[in-house]
Amino acid sequence: MSSSILVVDDERDFLDSVRRGLITSGIKNVRTEEDPRKAAAAFEEGEEFDIALIDVTMPDMNGIELLEVIKSTSPATECIMVTAVDEARVAIDCLKKGAYDYLVKPISKEDLVSAINRALERRRLIEILDLRKSTTLPRLINEKAFKPILTRTPDVMRVLKEAELHAASNIPILITGETGTGKELLARAVHAASPRAGNAFTPINMESLNPQLFESQFFGHTKGAFTGAREDRVGYLESTHRGTLFMDEIGNLPFELQGKLLRVLQDGEFIKIGTAKPRKVDVRFIAATNSDLDRMIVTKQFRKDLYYRLKGGWLHLPPLRERHADLPLLMGKFLEEYCGSHGTNIEEDAVSLLLNFDYPGNIRELRSIVQSSVNMAQGRPISPKHLPENLRKRRSKSKTANPATADTIPTFDQVGKNHILSVYDQMDRNKSRTARALGIGLNTLRRKLESYGVN
Repeated sequence: MSSSILVVDDERDFLDSVRRGLITSGIKNVRTEEDPRKAAAAFEEGEEFDIALIDVTMPDMNGIELLEVIKSTSPATECIMVTAVDEARVAIDCLKKGAYDYLVKPISKEDLVSAINRALERRRLIEILDLRKSTTLPRLINEKAFKPILTRTPDVMRVLKEAELHAASNIPILITGETGTGKELLARAVHAASPRAGNAFTPINMESLNPQLFESQFFGHTKGAFTGAREDRVGYLESTHRGTLFMDEIGNLPFELQGKLLRVLQDGEFIKIGTAKPRKVDVRFIAATNSDLDRMIVTKQFRKDLYYRLKGGWLHLPPLRERHADLPLLMGKFLEEYCGSHGTNIEEDAVSLLLNFDYPGNIRELRSIVQSSVNMAQGRPISPKHLPENLRKRRSKSKTANPATADTIPTFDQVGKNHILSVYDQMDRNKSRTARALGIGLNTLRRKLESYGVN
């Protein structure tokens, strides 16, 4: 998602200067307009912008009049007013009429970018609050970035929409959820939906980091900086410049090292071992954990200040046992992945067991079970005997009161059909793209769609 900015001022030099400053700061979608009446007409015709930067004093139509038009036609647009005269009366009038902020010329690039980022963050927070109160399912704008995450569960759809809204910003994100719920997959989707998508995505398992080599691994070092430093090393921060650094299992980072990470988050700079000069780095941080960080703060195992710094945006992925509607989708995907385009049969009793298991290992466990069952069946129909013993013996407590029946259990063909039609819809009903996404031939897809009665 790319934030859209409209700058309205009757001074062309100011417009050009602002445009250059925003573009060099990473805000690419910037439109300028010298005539406030044309800007007003654009809003009245339904054009939408995230932010409007408006000069107060302009001929024909002043900035406050334009502000009133924008707030009446596009209330979600955050407006920042600009003036050459610092008058409290004018500032108060602008704020009363709905402006978010008020800046006085001359404006430094840093102050301008800071004001716009604050306004964008406010807009995102309002959208997230509206999303949580809404009873209708949200629609993703960047469907391609989130395509690997299959879901029909309303709660998960809302998490994906929140992730998409956060993707446009630079705030750190904390993703929580049990092991195997897809936290790294969600982090990759945020990166793919962000302006950083063309740059590095660096995943790090914090549990596997050597505490003695933490600074070397994160910050890098120069040759001879310490015993054993035989050559220069580029650290994770430097190699991820302008990209996204994903820190999995952040709760496993030793307490004594958490302060060093906090300084990078606060200052946006680090010191390479063997040098003395701080280096600036532009990195988006996403952390993930299955640990209870609140409890770890109480027991002095995790720093409270680091926790709140990481939790700029918080995304929680529910366990698979709370996403029962997603089981057919995920089963269909994994069966196709491991069986190929020819497919395989699966007996009703096996489907029943798969749908009624509680999956303590979540999606990762479901994938492993499907892969193992396909291998065990060796091309024959998958039956209960091909499933792991613990799955055959253990059924979800939540299903005990309402056991699945033959009428409610989808057959393998139904699972496959649901998955194909879901991907077909995600690909805007484009047969060629759908066939490529599913890894099957175009003619095979056409025959399947015809058998489903889809033209």
